[in-house]
Amino acid sequence: MSHHTPHLKTRGGGKTAVSNVGRPPVSWALPGILFFAVFAIVPLAIAVYLSFCRWDGLNSPTPAGLDNWTRLFKDPEFRQAAWLSLLLTTVSWAFQTPVALLLGVWAAGRQRSRAVLSAVFFVPLLLSTTAIAMLFHALLDPNFGVIKEIGPWFGIDPNIMGSSTGALRTVAFVGGWQFMPFHTLIYQGGARQIPEVLYQAAEMDGAGMFRQFFHITLPQLRHTITTSSVLMIVGSLTYFDTVLIMTKGGPGTDTTVLPYLMYRTGFQTYDLGYAAAIATALVVVATALSLILVRFSGFGNMRSTREGM
Repeated sequence: MSHHTPHLKTRGGGKTAVSNVGRPPVSWALPGILFFAVFAIVPLAIAVYLSFCRWDGLNSPTPAGLDNWTRLFKDPEFRQAAWLSLLLTTVSWAFQTPVALLLGVWAAGRQRSRAVLSAVFFVPLLLSTTAIAMLFHALLDPNFGVIKEIGPWFGIDPNIMGSSTGALRTVAFVGGWQFMPFHTLIYQGGARQIPEVLYQAAEMDGAGMFRQFFHITLPQLRHTITTSSVLMIVGSLTYFDTVLIMTKGGPGTDTTVLPYLMYRTGFQTYDLGYAAAIATALVVVATALSLILVRFSGFGNMRSTREGM
């Protein structure tokens, strides 16, 4: 296996410096930048513009100044939806992260049985969110679903979707059931990058499995945890189709998270200007939470040890 060797250039005084060869030019990133601009930046700019307009989706938008934003900060329904979105995000993170971390570390093993079980476990990731939501909606039907028969065995109310806490927890569980394999795959890749020599040295020092996990595995996966958490936060804040199919924001408004409130405002009441303001606020919240997590985790200071090779 050949390795790229950096060229050395001689400068005045006999000093040598490694030239910055081998890195791809910036032009290589242009296709990705254009794709991101067309499908992310431009729609976001349009949404921000519409948030300062009145628009019913049929006629031309008319300027409204700060009316939508003033209404946004005074709207109790928006505050409740924002709180529910943050609560759903917190519950989803607390549920998915430890399970995905443990499964990922376990799946990083080399045993044949682990490979087979990991392949089976990743199946939910291949299904569409709509299909999964419809499946669980049928299973949890209090009159005809499986929950009616097996729920009492585990002390679960068959009408779990009829309670505010039960409905929100169910949405978090369904989302976790589908996307936990994705985060498990991230942790699996991270765990396999940990040098084996660290575990060998720990074994020589008499460290057991638990001490190795807490003193080697977790510290080595700190940036992987940050990456997974950012993706999880953004994904949880944008839950929509699961809520639409399973609860329709109910019971009452107890699962009306921000994306569903945006949909209902824009496509049921045709107040698309206010819906654009909700969408923009959601982007700001998701971006702020991600930046805070990256800032305090030290992820932004991470440098690849293979950069330039």
